Amino acid sequence: MKNTDTPGPFLITYDKRQYMKIISIESFILTDKLKESFYFSQWEYSERQICIVKITSNTGHVGWGEGYGPARIIKAGIEHLTPFVVGQNPLETETIWSTMYRRTLDFSRRGILVSAMSALDVALWDLKGKILDQPVHLMLGGKKRGIVTPYATGMYFANRKDLGGDLAKEAAMYVRSGFKALKMKVGLSLERDIEYVKLVRNAIGPGIKLMIDANHAYNLREAITLAKAVEPYDIYWFEEPLSPEYYHQYSELRTKTSIPIAAGECEYLRFGFQTLLQSNSVDILQPDICASGGLTEAKKIATLASVYGVEVVPHTWGTGIAIATALHFVANLEIFPGRLYPPGQFMEYDRTENGLREELTQSSMKVVNGEIKISDAPGLGFEMNEDALHKYSMKEFI
Repeated sequence: MKNTDTPGPFLITYDKRQYMKIISIESFILTDKLKESFYFSQWEYSERQICIVKITSNTGHVGWGEGYGPARIIKAGIEHLTPFVVGQNPLETETIWSTMYRRTLDFSRRGILVSAMSALDVALWDLKGKILDQPVHLMLGGKKRGIVTPYATGMYFANRKDLGGDLAKEAAMYVRSGFKALKMKVGLSLERDIEYVKLVRNAIGPGIKLMIDANHAYNLREAITLAKAVEPYDIYWFEEPLSPEYYHQYSELRTKTSIPIAAGECEYLRFGFQTLLQSNSVDILQPDICASGGLTEAKKIATLASVYGVEVVPHTWGTGIAIATALHFVANLEIFPGRLYPPGQFMEYDRTENGLREELTQSSMKVVNGEIKISDAPGLGFEMNEDALHKYSMKEFI
């Protein structure tokens, strides 16, 4: 007689998954000295530095994540959280996220520890995808779009004799390389901003979308003045015009200009984004997945935004890990509004000098004719270049 109590293949597989656990967490500070410094409205960059994290399970699978913000402090945050994550089942991403959140709630409802949580959460999703042999976008609920339109972030300031001319040439170069949308920096002064926006728009022509980003350089009066002055140049959105502390000023600015207002890079968790949404501060929400709570929280932020009918375009400014993370997140975003020919979906694509972004990972998700095709490879869909990891880690000690 056949023994019907013998578990089938699915039960055996599931039983094995019950005993999976995280056995190690390693974090790395990577540094790349820039050939030429650049700056924006707040300060100057002479190097790119980032903290990435590697999580290994007892199955031998590895997941990678990164945090957005001061690398050394994020590394300390990861080390603080490590004892609460090691030993946990890597498939239980939401349970682990809840543990990290509760362990930091009393002293870090916002800020750098959330970035550390984000790095760990991203690595856990990458790890889970590799264990299950599935892409992250599928585990998030499915790929609602296979193609994403990246916008080139560049046109930072530099110490040049003809900065305006150089910004215009840089913008034209992005257009020649296939980008359909660009974002430039503003925030030097109202006069120079207006001049440079005009130069860039003339260089790229009317068919390319142009965004401006002040990195919260202005007060309300100045932001209104700038917005009205550049409206004739068909600005697709005005990003971070004001300090992230002044929600009601954002709300007032929206009533004084036809340019959509974007913000969210400096917000954390769904609770911070709820404040932005409840105050009617933005037309476009910009969570940085590697800072605002990771993929687990970004999914909830996107759901919250859908309740308010607000578009989500993630902020991305890191390595290929952050880019891949944003691509899988965007692939899963709700198509809103629904219609026969759905609207395109933008994602930030930094083009400033960054050896970490160019060398650390390899992926099939590359810009071709101004579009990126989402990968169906397991996890986040990239391979880590261990030689580059060693190269840029060593620079930390030089």
